[in-house]
Amino acid sequence: MSYKETIDYLFKSTPVFEKVGAVAYKPGLDTTLALDKHLGCPHRSFKTIHVAGTNGKGSVSHTLAAILQAAGHRVGLFTSPHLVDFRERIRVNGEMISEQEVVDFVALHRSFFEPLHPSFFELTTAMAFWYFEKQEVDIAVVEVGLGGRLDSTNIITPILSIITNISFDHTQFLGHTLEMIATEKAGIIKEGVPVVIGEANENTRPVFARTAFERRAPIIFAEDDKIVVGNLAKDSDSPSYVVDLYINDGKRHGKNRVAYELRGYYQEKNANTVLWACEKLRQDGWIKGLEEIRKGFAHVCEMTGLVGRWQQLRKQPTVICDTGHNVGGWEYLSAQLKRQDCRTMRIVFGMVDDKDIDTVLGMLPTDAVYYFTQATTHRAIPSTIVAEKAANHGLDGKPFATVADAYQAALADAGTDDFIFVGGSSYVVADLLAVVPRIA
Repeated sequence: MSYKETIDYLFKSTPVFEKVGAVAYKPGLDTTLALDKHLGCPHRSFKTIHVAGTNGKGSVSHTLAAILQAAGHRVGLFTSPHLVDFRERIRVNGEMISEQEVVDFVALHRSFFEPLHPSFFELTTAMAFWYFEKQEVDIAVVEVGLGGRLDSTNIITPILSIITNISFDHTQFLGHTLEMIATEKAGIIKEGVPVVIGEANENTRPVFARTAFERRAPIIFAEDDKIVVGNLAKDSDSPSYVVDLYINDGKRHGKNRVAYELRGYYQEKNANTVLWACEKLRQDGWIKGLEEIRKGFAHVCEMTGLVGRWQQLRKQPTVICDTGHNVGGWEYLSAQLKRQDCRTMRIVFGMVDDKDIDTVLGMLPTDAVYYFTQATTHRAIPSTIVAEKAANHGLDGKPFATVADAYQAALADAGTDDFIFVGGSSYVVADLLAVVPRIA
């Protein structure tokens, strides 16, 4: 099969959560363990860092990968979902897995995995670990797909676990309380393995503390002792954080400055989480000092291929897209939108059917012009329904059948001093990035 035929085969023959939702969710590790055993347990051939959480997993994973690359390591990176190309999910030192490697994996192992009926994510996880072993990576940063305890990635025993935060998302799988969701995410905490918790509250902290105690895992609550102690030029092209780090001699040194290529307000929390992870990695010899950290923060997109996080696509008018897609993410995005200085704000917006759209709509600015849309996924809420729900929140706009149509309409209406935001769903951003070079 060609690469296109192989990708079509993967999407059509395995349940894909991004496409069909709940029917693709397969809790449990039996299939993953069978695949892993067939492949010779490749995940045991390299060290790993495991990253879970409701929001921020991708930003934290990519930033850590960039820092480890800056430190001279050969670094695997496994994330999901992809936005434009399936191969975005599996990278080594920022380079996507080749089309031929994807074809070869399916051709070599199809006769074994077809009778297992794996989910798309189970098969992709196996492919990633197989590829990382072939590429002889030193360490891989592995982002969970959904949850943690029963996630396909949870066969690894990492050198460090990270849980970014907990909010309501995927409640049909993870539970309808923050405690239940935290319990599922805490499933990545392993016996004796340090864990960094980015954000916690009165509902989730006891869950993490109890799980870490039971598994004798050293735990750090990053918010309790902030390394990011200031934020300069928050609205510039590269926010600059004042950080207080342990550097080499084991003493705290204040007033170091770290510029972050990622610009969303929510990245300050992620930066603090990453820096605590770096402190652990420094203690273990994976990172030597501040310059490696600075390089990774300043060049994370260039070094790892990260896109879609408060990403600027053009100026005059300013166009920003962001993959924030749930209530937790929009708590930050809505605040950042409301602080934009522009003549008219225009928002291209759509969501999928397992998100709390009414709560998110209640967070959006009422003085913006809206272009409601739907992504090319069966899970997308039809744009006409999004528009109806939005009207109940005092949001004025028209529905459009595709993201490209909505974006082109916003662009046609905009003056040079306007601000256009595209988001509401990862899939909306994915559809935009698939066509924006042609219509920007």
